[in-house]
Amino acid sequence: MKSIAPGERRIASIHTAEFTPFVYPDGVALGDAILQLDEERELGVGFHVYRMPPGMVTRGHRHNGHEQFLILEGELHESDGTVLKAGDLVFYRDGSEHNSYTPGGCLLAVHIAGPETPVE
Repeated sequence: MKSIAPGERRIASIHTAEFTPFVYPDGVALGDAILQLDEERELGVGFHVYRMPPGMVTRGHRHNGHEQFLILEGELHESDGTVLKAGDLVFYRDGSEHNSYTPGGCLLAVHIAGPETPVE
């Protein structure tokens, strides 16, 4: 097997790497941030680690492609009242709509197929 050439692999620790603040297309920033190693995809699309600060509420949104996430730390309250905790693995189908709130902050490992569409 051949060696992995420089530039073919990137490694980052979720504990020490710098996260990139997430800014919505309309310029709004809510304090959330993303650690994403694949620079060829739009920020927040594909696989990434997502950090929400305490008290944050996401905008309501529709999924354009499936979303899956694993809660690594903290707790997430979904708009339908479901409370998700560290260790929960969640799957949302393409077209589903929701928003989330975290009372104490949370960290998620996420795979999302396409950009989300805001809903009111």
